[in-house]
Amino acid sequence: MSTSNRRKFLGTAAALAAGTAAAAAIPSTNMEKKYPIVHHVFFWLKNPDSKEDRDKLVAGVKTLSKIETVRDLRVGVVASTEKREVVDNSWGVSELIFFSDLAGQATYQTHPIHLEFIKNCSHLWEKVIVYDAVEV
Repeated sequence: MSTSNRRKFLGTAAALAAGTAAAAAIPSTNMEKKYPIVHHVFFWLKNPDSKEDRDKLVAGVKTLSKIETVRDLRVGVVASTEKREVVDNSWGVSELIFFSDLAGQATYQTHPIHLEFIKNCSHLWEKVIVYDAVEV
């Protein structure tokens, strides 16, 4: 095999391998609604300029992942995105939790870990808004 052909072959093989790896990394397009119940909570901190308070609340929210009916939990803080009229960035911490069903969400609400979180962290926030949704 000539050097030129070998280089072409190696280049083509590398491109195919990269394409296969990229395709494998794409999430499945399965239409099954794996965790259709969404619980999104926004917290406004009493001391919004306190990184320590924010970090305590984030740590507290993360303990909720130990509840057996919580399928996925994401914790966030305000992103430094473009300021637009439709964007509310007045909150400090958010939690996004996914459940398999309404029974799992109900279990979460009265679970000792959730109640302990409220007991230990409620002094950190002045306002909470909850958005519950079911995927359609």
